[in-house]
Amino acid sequence: MAEPEAAAQPNSVARKDFLDSDYYFMAVASLAAQRSRDPSTQVGACIVNQENKIVGIGYNGMPNGCSDDLLPWSRSAKDRLDTKYPYVCHAELNAIMNKNSADLQGCSMYVALFPCNECAKLIIQAGIKKVIFLSDKYHDTPESEASRRMFARAGIKCRQFQPKRNKIIIDLTTNENV
Repeated sequence: MAEPEAAAQPNSVARKDFLDSDYYFMAVASLAAQRSRDPSTQVGACIVNQENKIVGIGYNGMPNGCSDDLLPWSRSAKDRLDTKYPYVCHAELNAIMNKNSADLQGCSMYVALFPCNECAKLIIQAGIKKVIFLSDKYHDTPESEASRRMFARAGIKCRQFQPKRNKIIIDLTTNENV
């Protein structure tokens, strides 16, 4: 009679310093922000479905077909048309437009900066149910207050990401563990 096969024993211990989901998705949003040509504000956004799969990524920039070099990047000017504000598309808008899923109902959005009121409307209309943000530097502005009011009324949960470490290093020169 053959002996029962012994349960397979792992030959090593699993890594403990891996990126958890929150860090991973916020890191993706932060990496996307690095694509922005805006000299003063770089924002990225990452949309994640209920299965923890990325379904959209975006960063702030000029609309498709509008050269980053021909439209203004200034934050202030005598004429508002000489600033970036009437032109730039926010990261949240671009993530929603760049979606690779037919439906964003119930998704979460990781974003580097708390959404403005215009982006809040888009997030609500898209069916996104959770917003995880890194910075809330415009907290006291009317636009941020409007966003918070709309999110509350629409039942969208918002929370600030609280990193336990400040850096995630991506070394593209070598990866000996591949």
